[in-house]
Amino acid sequence: MPSFTMYSTVWCGYCRRLKRTLNREGVTFDEVDIEADPEAAKLVKSINHGNATVPTLVFSDGSAMTNPSPAEVKSKLAEIAAA
Repeated sequence: MPSFTMYSTVWCGYCRRLKRTLNREGVTFDEVDIEADPEAAKLVKSINHGNATVPTLVFSDGSAMTNPSPAEVKSKLAEIAAA
């Protein structure tokens, strides 16, 4: 079961790279394109001080990360699993 949602765009190179790496490592997640979902865009802007910065990840514990490394994502997932 996914433990986070990745908010992204189709043209974002950082998003593509993070998705590719996480997929290769077997990390599952939900993905929402903020250009196709206005409410998602509002959420991302609220997290990033008015900026539509992607990738933005929102975890099952309610915390968020913007443009994290794969190692940061895996560390956060381990933290959530241990809680």
